[in-house]
Amino acid sequence: MPKQKAGTKKTQWRYGIGEWYGRSFVQLTPQERQYYASIQTIPKAERAPQACPFQSKLGNIVNCGKSGGICSLRSYEKAPATGLVTIDSRRSSLRTTCPSRFEQDGTIYRWIGETLLANPDASAIGETPFLQRVPLMGPVECESKREVGRIDNVLVTPGTSPLQWAPVEKQAVYFSGEKMGLEFQNIANFEGQGFPFPIKNRRPDYRSSGPKRLLPQLEIKVPTLRTWGKKMAVVVDEDFFNQLGHMKPAPANDISNAEVVWFVVRYVEGVGGFTLGRLKTFLTTLKEAVDGLVAAIPVPQGRFEETIRAKLHKVIVPSS
Repeated sequence: MPKQKAGTKKTQWRYGIGEWYGRSFVQLTPQERQYYASIQTIPKAERAPQACPFQSKLGNIVNCGKSGGICSLRSYEKAPATGLVTIDSRRSSLRTTCPSRFEQDGTIYRWIGETLLANPDASAIGETPFLQRVPLMGPVECESKREVGRIDNVLVTPGTSPLQWAPVEKQAVYFSGEKMGLEFQNIANFEGQGFPFPIKNRRPDYRSSGPKRLLPQLEIKVPTLRTWGKKMAVVVDEDFFNQLGHMKPAPANDISNAEVVWFVVRYVEGVGGFTLGRLKTFLTTLKEAVDGLVAAIPVPQGRFEETIRAKLHKVIVPSS
């Protein structure tokens, strides 16, 4: 990237809405953007429902259940000289923020069905209970065996005995930064050309999405699934996968040796919006998946203790 002269304004890059209620933010008209922004001020119970195109099927409309209706985010660029806002010229892939975004056209289910069940037409069912409560140490205030853990989806080949099925977890990315309500106000009031530049900085928080959310799901579920002879299918987008630490493939890179199968998707932008497509699969053991999600190693003990001493020096008040 060329260096900018001292004293000149710098190009700005910020994450903003990629898709809103299933539609490309860039391809929406100003009136459509302002409408979507305006309905965010209405209490959710009174708001006109908006269909989710990724979950809806012919004859079965499913309304968006995500607050704000944002399916994904992408990076935008603001030119320093003109203030012109465009899609990030460096790269502007979608970052999935809603797991339902992965549902487009049933692509992931055909792919997982082919890979794990040898059946692209396996039926996908929704969240399925996997864990139940055990007796508690304290007083029981509710049903002690209430279901507390679910698998996102289960693919099933009907009519088979024994039952042929595959578990599926879908992981989107959380974003850190100020609430999107500020952006909705900005969009509703925007009267310039093109589309508005995001007013606040945000970034994809892969540390919260991976180690804090997905990792516990795998650590809890995969050992049991392993004893049942099942592989865990995990669906993520390419940017999420690229943020994982190095993982060794399963021995011989063979699915029989895998415990976790990553299904990595990519979004292709076209005239009608974005289309979800297959990018690659990656076979790992649970240990490798955990190492990839943690993506960190402990600092040496000596360096850690040096940090402690430096912090301790700041909090100890010298005696007079």
